[in-house]
Amino acid sequence: MPDPLSPRHLLEKLVSYPTVSRDSNLDLVDWVEDYLAGHGIACHRDYDDTGRKASLYAHVGPEIEGGVILSGHTDVVPVDGQAWDSDPFTVTEKDGKLHGRGCCDMKGFDALAIWAAVEAQRRGVSRPLQLCLSRDEEIGCVGAPPMIERMAAHLPKAALAIIGEPTEWGIVNGHKGGVGFDLHFHGYEVHSSIAYKGVSAIMEAAKLIDWANRTNDANAASADPDNGFDPPYTTLHVGQIKGGTAHNITAKDCTFVLSARCVPSEPNDEWAARIRAEIERIEVGMKAVRPEAWIEVDPKWDVPGLVAEADGAAEAIVRRLTGENGSSVVSYGTEAGQFQAAGISAVVCGPGNIAQAHQPNEWLSVDELRKGEAFMTRLLDTLQER
Repeated sequence: MPDPLSPRHLLEKLVSYPTVSRDSNLDLVDWVEDYLAGHGIACHRDYDDTGRKASLYAHVGPEIEGGVILSGHTDVVPVDGQAWDSDPFTVTEKDGKLHGRGCCDMKGFDALAIWAAVEAQRRGVSRPLQLCLSRDEEIGCVGAPPMIERMAAHLPKAALAIIGEPTEWGIVNGHKGGVGFDLHFHGYEVHSSIAYKGVSAIMEAAKLIDWANRTNDANAASADPDNGFDPPYTTLHVGQIKGGTAHNITAKDCTFVLSARCVPSEPNDEWAARIRAEIERIEVGMKAVRPEAWIEVDPKWDVPGLVAEADGAAEAIVRRLTGENGSSVVSYGTEAGQFQAAGISAVVCGPGNIAQAHQPNEWLSVDELRKGEAFMTRLLDTLQER
C-alpha cells in the first residue's frame, strides 16, 4: 500500500491534469481510481455518451445508509486568452497563495475529499463516507444527475451531501437554478439590398436578445431586494454569438446559447416555457417571410436551485464542523440542488472565494487548504462516533 499523499500533494497532482470541459478528464479519473484502489477503496464510473469523460464515485465504511457525501467536480474552464504569470497546470506558491487552474474551483476541495476518503479507510468509520467527483459541471452541471442516479442503484443512500464550491468555509444553503438553450436561427439568404425578401438569422436572433434585455429590466424593477441574492432577480444572458457570411448578405445562420439563472421562487420550467414561447413568436414571423426559415432549439441544461432546508441535516453537520452560525445564498449554480432533488439533504461549503474562480492566476490560499484539512479531520471524528 502506498503512503497517503497530503492534500497539498493531491492538489498538485489534480491540477497537473488539464481537464478543461471541452476535453477528456479520463487521465485524472484513471489516476484517482488507481490511487484510491491502492488504499483499498473501490471506485465506480459513470461515462458520458462519448466515452471520453467520466464521473467517479466511491463508498468508504460500512454498507449502510445514512452516510456523508463529499462532492466536487473534475472539470475546469479554459485558460485561452488569459494572461497567466505561471504555468496554469502547475501549482505555484507565491505569497501564501497556490496558483493554478482549478486550485480554487474546485480541485482544492477535491484534494481534501480524496484525502478524507483515504483517511476514513485507514481509520475505519462507523458512518459511511462517499466521494463524488463529477464531470461537466462547468457546462451546466450535466454530469451530476446520471452519477447520482447510478449511485442510488449501486450504493447505500447517503443522508447528506457537502458540495465544496468556494465559500471560504462559510455555509451556503440556497442558490439559483438555471436553464440553458443552444439556439440555431436558420434564415434565408438574399442580397442585402432586398433584405425584405429574405430572413436574416442575425436580425431575428437580435429580437430574442432584445427581449432578454427587456425582461431583465422588468425583473429588476419588480425584484424583492431582501431575498439575499445578488442580483435579487432572475437574469437572462447571452455570452457568445456567431453568424453571417458577409455584410451584404442576409445571414443564413446565427447560433448562441441563451441561459436563465432563476431565483428559487421562480421554477425553471416556468422560465423555460417563457423562453420557448418567445422563440415560437419570433419563428412565426420568420416563416411568414420564408417558410424555410426556422429556429432550432436544443435544451442544454436544467439545474435546480438549492432551497434552504428547515432543520437540514447537511447544514446541521457543517455548522457543527465549522462553528458558523450564519448562512448565505448565492447566484451561481452547483450540484447541491441536484442532490436535494434526489432526496439528499445538501449544503455548499468549501475552500476559496468564488471571485477567484475562472480568473487568470486563479489561486487558493495555503490557509484555506489548512482549514480544509482541519474541517475534514473533524468530519472523520464525527463519522467514527458510535
